Amino acid sequence: MDLAPPRGTQDLLPPLGGRMRALYDRAAELARRYGYRYVETPGFEHTELFSATSGRTSDIVTKEMYTFEDRGGRRLTLRPEGTAPVVRAYLQRMHDLPSPFKAYSLTRMYRYGRPQSGRYREHRQFGIEVVGAGEPGADVEAIVVGDALLRSLGLERYEIQVNSIGDEVCRPAYREELLAFLRANRDRMGDEHRDRFEDNPLRVLDCKDDACRALAAEAPRITERLCAPCREHFEAVLAGLEEEGLKAVVTPTLVRGLDYYTRTAFEFVSHALASRTQAQATLFGGGRYDGLAEALGGPHVPGVGFGMGLERVLLAVEDEGLVPPEEPGLVAFVVGLGEAGRAKSRDLLRLLRAGGVPADAAFGERPLKAQLRMADRAGARYAAIVGEEEAASGTVALRRLADGVQETVPEATVVDRLRAGDA
Repeated sequence: MDLAPPRGTQDLLPPLGGRMRALYDRAAELARRYGYRYVETPGFEHTELFSATSGRTSDIVTKEMYTFEDRGGRRLTLRPEGTAPVVRAYLQRMHDLPSPFKAYSLTRMYRYGRPQSGRYREHRQFGIEVVGAGEPGADVEAIVVGDALLRSLGLERYEIQVNSIGDEVCRPAYREELLAFLRANRDRMGDEHRDRFEDNPLRVLDCKDDACRALAAEAPRITERLCAPCREHFEAVLAGLEEEGLKAVVTPTLVRGLDYYTRTAFEFVSHALASRTQAQATLFGGGRYDGLAEALGGPHVPGVGFGMGLERVLLAVEDEGLVPPEEPGLVAFVVGLGEAGRAKSRDLLRLLRAGGVPADAAFGERPLKAQLRMADRAGARYAAIVGEEEAASGTVALRRLADGVQETVPEATVVDRLRAGDA
């Protein structure tokens, strides 16, 4: 049997598992600070949820969804993105929930595609959604939260790109103008869009192919064709970001890849990751989706949010040469020697754990050197040694494993001593 995980997935063993867990915790703490509450939705949904909202010609629907038929003949899809499921769940329970509803999630997404560095078929995502708020301030807060998480990790080499893609009032006329431009320049497009651009011309602007990027730079700009309400909304978003001390780069070709986006679209683009490939430079993105609830058969409920791939964020931390977040490690490894020492060490282990000190010990009898090797491999900061002498005197020999410095402390004070040493 092949013991490797399926292509496009990964096992998160230490230390990577601890870093991802630490990133989860940091994201959750930040979201709670801004008033967001944790939500979970099922790992699979009815396929129609995504095909009806993401766009039947989108890459997600046509290329990337893991879709299957269950034994009852239902078409189901592993969750490829998080916004539509949250809005679906909100609509089902909207009368029991506050408005606006501010939610955050930490979950796995599934998209079939060619695995790349930082991009997996199964990946982990931090997302926030503000459902029921149409004000520009909600757009600003979503961007601020994303920026705050990146800054907390020490990331600096990125820029915030923003655009407005209009709404149902001004976008249809722009779409026709863009179509006319693309028809006149069809031969300049990459193969992927040459025969598909009629369905959704805006996706040509979002293409990372060099030919399409050159064409997009010459295309009509939607920011110059916004209706008055969309223009006022976009100007308010830019002013709000400036007030928050964030510099945003207006990027007219930024449209995102899903049909439900309206007005504000944004991406955080890493200069560090850009050294790999342009397609991998985007850390994460999001935007406003004021028509999504109606596409699901609900009332008009505006919303805005983002989805942040956490593998890509950790890759950016690595590329900027930063120290990744780490899950709190083991503080003490209890070492018992001799019959009396081993008996007393079991009491000590219970004492430490009850006192909130992360502690571990060998399950069976081991020589001193073997137990110290176990302590080192477990990543413990201290070895708490209890031999015959310590058991008789009610003391513990604390050895700091980083440098071997050792001191003897009364057993009654060992919890406080280790808490102080772990601070």
